[in-house]
Amino acid sequence: MNPKDNITVGKYLISPLTKLLENGWYACSVSIRSGSGTGTHDRVLRLTRLFQTKLAAVRYATAEGLQWIGHPHPGVQGPALAAA
Repeated sequence: MNPKDNITVGKYLISPLTKLLENGWYACSVSIRSGSGTGTHDRVLRLTRLFQTKLAAVRYATAEGLQWIGHPHPGVQGPALAAA
């Protein structure tokens, strides 16, 4: 997980996660965290698409996390989305 790829939207922290597979492709997941202390909730969605680049996997995972919380993708800026 790369902290610079994290995006905070309201009470949510969206964290894209990537993994380089043996075949050279990237798999991704996204962590959606809310709350703090003992009231923290963290949902991790494992996504099934594979990507040829890490950046593509990060962008996809971030977009899926934003969609899950009901936030429109185009209005959010962050390192992972800046080059979109």
